[in-house]
Amino acid sequence: MKIGVLALQGAFIEHITILRRLKVEALPVRLPQELIGLDGLIIPGGESTSITRLMLSYDLMNEIRNLAKNGLPIFGTCAGMVLLAREISDSDVEPVGVMDMVVRRNAFGRQKDSFETELLIPVLGEKPFPGVFIRAPVIEQVNSKVKVLARLDDGTIVAARQGKLLASAFHPELTNDLRFHQYFLSIVGGRQHEFGG
Repeated sequence: MKIGVLALQGAFIEHITILRRLKVEALPVRLPQELIGLDGLIIPGGESTSITRLMLSYDLMNEIRNLAKNGLPIFGTCAGMVLLAREISDSDVEPVGVMDMVVRRNAFGRQKDSFETELLIPVLGEKPFPGVFIRAPVIEQVNSKVKVLARLDDGTIVAARQGKLLASAFHPELTNDLRFHQYFLSIVGGRQHEFGG
């Protein structure tokens, strides 16, 4: 199994480290030709405007959009989640636009408003998952194709899945809990049914 991690900006090294801990071949992706032959792709957290600008500069935007539409499993965390959304409610940033959801960036305020909380994510089992939120976005709206995987106590949606596309507002790569990455790898390996958990 070969997983690419978009390595233009943001927390890509942490994703690569976790994938290698899971004994998966993990490769940084900076150019379109580095997308060839991948079994899955992770778009990490970072600054969504910067990542978008670099994706357009390196001709990655349309390539990734087409791969997603053709069934490549993609996991977006934080800014990566923003880029997967069909619509960004508070920005004119061009998203990849492949998940039927509306996302709001920096929904919790500035860096100092970052926080950690335990999340109940049924697809990962009963043990709570450590949610690390850093200038995190939220999912404001989903349609019927999108399965909500996690919410905060107030009902705010912070993780979702649509087919082979996975998104989280938080940073699983900044924890020692490998379950969210394992869940993505199970999607890549086809061990999860198309709409399930």
